[in-house]
Amino acid sequence: MQFHLDFEKPLVELEQKIRELREFSTDKVDFASDILKLEKKAAKLQEEIFSKLTRWQRTQLARHMNRPFTLDYVEHIFTDWFEVHGDRNFRDDPALVCGFARLDGEPCAVIGHQKGRDTKEKVYRNFGMPNPEGYRKALRVMQMAEQFGLPIFTFVDTPGAFPGIGAEERGALTVPVITTVTGEGGSGGALAIAVGNCVMMMEYSVYAVISPEGCAAILWSDGAMGPQASEALKLTAKDINELGCIIDDVVPEPLGGAHNNPREAAANIKEYLKKHLKELRGLSGEELVEQRYQKFRAMSRVKE
Repeated sequence: MQFHLDFEKPLVELEQKIRELREFSTDKVDFASDILKLEKKAAKLQEEIFSKLTRWQRTQLARHMNRPFTLDYVEHIFTDWFEVHGDRNFRDDPALVCGFARLDGEPCAVIGHQKGRDTKEKVYRNFGMPNPEGYRKALRVMQMAEQFGLPIFTFVDTPGAFPGIGAEERGALTVPVITTVTGEGGSGGALAIAVGNCVMMMEYSVYAVISPEGCAAILWSDGAMGPQASEALKLTAKDINELGCIIDDVVPEPLGGAHNNPREAAANIKEYLKKHLKELRGLSGEELVEQRYQKFRAMSRVKE
């Protein structure tokens, strides 16, 4: 399904002209020189647009309906994917996918939020907002991973949900936990699976205690003031990385965002996952617990 944000439309129109010229080109009529000029113009325009994005525009990119979701990354990064369903108590929660896979042949656990693209799937996935049973399912998979000494990779992309997973919040897992915020990192719904030894954000993802619209509704009683709230929240990967105490890395995205080249975006994530997993492999179970605890204890900045 084709979907474009307002600030993408000038670029989309230019790319459409390039496609039309290619279609009209024949042996007798060659538009190669015109196409080359337009391609250079498109590349320059794309660089200009994406180098000057506001925080609100980056938030819109993080929510882009064509942006890769957890199962897309599972397909491109991992092999031998086996999904686990249900919490053994109430029911399955499709908003949070959990299972086991292999990263370059090494067994691991994968947990992530899953949104939908069309209306039917969005309703089925509850717009990527898990219920308590989803977090119980995640906890079940985390405990199994710990039992077999498997690293855990979590992918965060939710507007928000019920906070949970008390055991993970207490830092009890003795295996490496690596978190990647791939889209929206919203409130407790994100934090519930984001308590990791290493936390990364994709270049155009966002991470905040509340959505811009929710913040605007509280501060100004007007959710339409989301763009202004996003500036105050400073929720982009660049903003959070500058704090120096929240995330460990920013994963670069293809120019134009992950939705323009999901394979390249997945390859970038895989490279960073392998790098940080190698670093964490040198720590014992007790050291992993302590490192995670100290990491989150240090997430503060005091001004006098």
